[in-house]
Amino acid sequence: MKQIVILLVLFQLLACVSVGESKENRKEIIKLQLADLKLTGQVDERYQSVNIEMCEVVGGDFWIPYALLDSAKVKSGGFSALKRTIPPINLYERKLLTLASALGPMYIRVSGTWANTTYFQDNDAPKLEKAPEGYENVLTRKEWKGVIDFCKATDSKLVTSFAISEGIRDNEGSWTPAQLEPLLHYTHSVGGNIVASEMFNEPSHASHGGAPKGYDANSYARDFAAFKSFVSKAAPDMRILGPGSTGEGGILPIDRGMSTDSIMNASPIPQFDVFTYHFYGGVSKRCMGQLTPEHALTKEWLCKTELGLKYYRDARDKYAPGVPIWLTETAEAACGGNPWAATYVDCFRYLEQLGRLAKEGVQVVMHNTLCASEYALLDQDTHDPRPNYWAALLWNKLMGTQVYESGFQSPNADVFVHNLKNSKEGFALLFVNPTKEEIEIEVPDDAKQYLLTADDILSKNVKLNGRELRLTTGDELPKIEGKNIKAGTVQLPPQGIMFLTIEKKK
Repeated sequence: MKQIVILLVLFQLLACVSVGESKENRKEIIKLQLADLKLTGQVDERYQSVNIEMCEVVGGDFWIPYALLDSAKVKSGGFSALKRTIPPINLYERKLLTLASALGPMYIRVSGTWANTTYFQDNDAPKLEKAPEGYENVLTRKEWKGVIDFCKATDSKLVTSFAISEGIRDNEGSWTPAQLEPLLHYTHSVGGNIVASEMFNEPSHASHGGAPKGYDANSYARDFAAFKSFVSKAAPDMRILGPGSTGEGGILPIDRGMSTDSIMNASPIPQFDVFTYHFYGGVSKRCMGQLTPEHALTKEWLCKTELGLKYYRDARDKYAPGVPIWLTETAEAACGGNPWAATYVDCFRYLEQLGRLAKEGVQVVMHNTLCASEYALLDQDTHDPRPNYWAALLWNKLMGTQVYESGFQSPNADVFVHNLKNSKEGFALLFVNPTKEEIEIEVPDDAKQYLLTADDILSKNVKLNGRELRLTTGDELPKIEGKNIKAGTVQLPPQGIMFLTIEKKK
């Protein structure tokens, strides 16, 4: 935060340009200089990816919409009253396939707390009404094939995690491949492939994530050694991710007995192909969080994703130097998101997070979720796009994998520069202005403008270059076109988001 304050002061002293006679009439001007931009890194081609919770796949209790929350039931029923039973998702729905495909290529991570206690029913009989002892949920072949077919149809690669509960263990309580082996075999038998997996979801929360009583870092180390030994023979091409913890570094309360430090200091020391972590900047109102829509536009909130990264990147550098780092689960807020996660205001966090983490070396960011609860990109019941879906669509259309240092700071806007997707010579620039001040941008060359705005920050509708984005009557995506602009000055309105694409002149 101290560095940010220093940058703001320097910029105000050196870069603010007066366009009037008084301080009140001064307007910020950003002068783009695209020559000799410094290339700082490169992200995975599936950098922007999503989660589909195992709970969605098998059906179960997930976060209840705010409109259905009953305060009396919450007082009497506690945490369970914050959830509702949802049916298994139909992954063959044409509308869902259309919208997910438009974000591809992606990784799709099927995991979450439910995956920790899920039993794979490896037959074609009707779904068990009750999970076997030691498990809480049942995944059928049909449901898992739906996941595999969905990945194929959307040009996605499958990432998952496996059960950790009592059901997989032998009489001595040791980990066995009792669930991993049949799931891998069936996946391959129907032409699927799990490209990467965490052993289980969020070891930092193992005490209420289905792990055996008393489960600790030494338990994790023993289980991981057995898990990795089996995978090295049964699925040698599957990348092992981990640990996938969350909330450390002062971000959220966690179970201190399973900190990342304790996991990485246990014996035998876990070794991962990719170092992973989860990030939520806070908890939602549903779980008594204190965030507000106004807070969602502050610098403190928008740069908090870097604070979350710092803890886990430091851990990666200490325990697994040189290993790629992925953020495998993130969203507006834990516990299903706040009501405003489904509105325009979350576009700022969504795009800032992608822009900031790409500059900091994160290779993949998996948003939670595609279509469940308020923090989803799509409405859970209708699968209509939410504002942050349109933001994701523009990122996917325009932002390439090469990441540049923009070379300019602004007290109001944040600026991110990538190569233009599918172009060897072009640039894609993202300007995010969460303030109530208009900003002028001096563009050195002809460009295309993609300007996102809304009538209100809490609107569920978003406009592209002044026209509301919505699906056609046949649930197809509208044509996404930029507005041609000449070299010169363009206005970035208050609380506006703008992508500019510029092709290098030959």
